[in-house]
Amino acid sequence: MQWRLLTVGKPSLNWAREGLADYLQRLQRHTRIEHHVVREGPAAQVERQLLKASEGCRRILLDERGTLRRSEPLAALVSEWQLSGVKNLCLIIGGADGHGPQLRQAADELWSLSPMTLQHEMAAIVLIEQLYRAYGILSGSPYHRP
Repeated sequence: MQWRLLTVGKPSLNWAREGLADYLQRLQRHTRIEHHVVREGPAAQVERQLLKASEGCRRILLDERGTLRRSEPLAALVSEWQLSGVKNLCLIIGGADGHGPQLRQAADELWSLSPMTLQHEMAAIVLIEQLYRAYGILSGSPYHRP
């Protein structure tokens, strides 16, 4: 499987850049993943960029109203996708204006990391850490301790 993390704007906080880079590198041991940044701008422009960057992917939008997932069921879902031949997945974190109606319509799934709204850089780190944890569960790594 090929994963793509789509975010709006480059991380501006040093610790966020370093944390995201660390977990993206760790994930490379388990799967292919890339981080693609779209330019900040008017909401309609950002939405068009996200749609274009996620063409051909299973689109998973991060949204506070989405489905909350625990770590083990997320690992099971990743395994299911691997076994069923899902090729390309895009994890999409919107900009300050959230997701527009066209992107929501095009989404295959809505996920939530928390019922609280998370700052975008924090959301990216939490999301990628959870994906790393899911692959750790699948590989039997001691990283996850239930």
